[in-house]
Amino acid sequence: MGLTIRTLVPDDSARFQRLVNAAFLSDVDEEHVGRWHGLFEAERHHGVFDGDELIGGGGIQSREMTLPGVGPQAVAAVTSVVVRPGHRRRGVLNMVMRAQLHGLHEQAREPLAALWASEAAIYGRYGYGYAVDFLRLSVPARAEFLPHVSVGDERVREAPRQQAMPVIKELYERVRPHRTGWLSRDDAMWEYRLRDEERDRHGRSAYRYVLHPRGYAVYRVTQDWQERGPRHQLYVRELAAEDAVAFAALYRYLLDVDLVGELQLFTAADDPVVHLLADSRLALRSRADSLWVRLVDVDRALALRRYQSDVDVVLEVSDELCPWNAGTWRMTVKGGEAVVRRTSDAPDLAMDVRALGAAYLGGTRLTVLGAAQAVHERSAGALAALSHAFLGDREPHCPEVF
Repeated sequence: MGLTIRTLVPDDSARFQRLVNAAFLSDVDEEHVGRWHGLFEAERHHGVFDGDELIGGGGIQSREMTLPGVGPQAVAAVTSVVVRPGHRRRGVLNMVMRAQLHGLHEQAREPLAALWASEAAIYGRYGYGYAVDFLRLSVPARAEFLPHVSVGDERVREAPRQQAMPVIKELYERVRPHRTGWLSRDDAMWEYRLRDEERDRHGRSAYRYVLHPRGYAVYRVTQDWQERGPRHQLYVRELAAEDAVAFAALYRYLLDVDLVGELQLFTAADDPVVHLLADSRLALRSRADSLWVRLVDVDRALALRRYQSDVDVVLEVSDELCPWNAGTWRMTVKGGEAVVRRTSDAPDLAMDVRALGAAYLGGTRLTVLGAAQAVHERSAGALAALSHAFLGDREPHCPEVF
């Protein structure tokens, strides 16, 4: 019997979660199978079946993402793309990717898709570009700031979860429209993001919630009692601030928590804490990929965001999976706004759709992709001009895996 694919229904929720656990080699805890129920948009999930057996699938979360210059816009947040062990190399992933992308186009839904890749070699085959880095950062406790750094006079305090969460949600909504790559969150997403049962802690403490009038932080602690004294590890789950003083004040508070030896967090690639420190080498840093971005409809997606500079170029785009994107497009940017139309003019630049996805949020320069032979310049100066237009004021960052 051949493989079939269909849209899932609400009653498939538990079955689909068991599939995800199996594919990611995680144990299934039946007591907690329903914890994804609030995140499961059945009508936006596909399942691949071998007879009656669910062997693969993938879903989309309906989210907003902050885009350069325009703030939050609808994005297809692709999630839980899985194949059951024992059924790989049968074309299951191809079926899911095709169903998702063709469905988005045919229904004129979100022109942009994004995901976190479990394995970096997979999604480029489907037109996703490596778009955003995150930073693994560790800083020793009590590291000193430069003399000029102000932490202000506002009090930074800890609060219990029930009191802190309404404040945190409000602060997040004030910050996210200004941070490229940040996502919208409903109550179910907040609960999933900061769930705090014993099984979620992995030997660390319960979450602690830190509030500033213009920012917040959430952290856990792993205890480490040594002969020379405590060297606990403080793991920051989230830190958000509306301005530079609030940002510095929150970092200062976390670095000064008693008994802690080191602060660790995943953060934006351009996190300014390095430039707050009197000794910048105290901040150990390593980068890795986070968001991968896919333009579902090239013309609609390119017109959705704003740009740093005016430009007029003709792009030759190749896209095997989504042939409606293939061909030549004239992209004209005036006053930051883009108009993208089909054209028969000779191209100034040639690229795969993957390169456009990589550059889309401003985190990967097109000039770098040119050096990597992923973009080919046909008209002198066109690559540098378009690369500059794509840049943002800050590095994009997505603070959550979805």
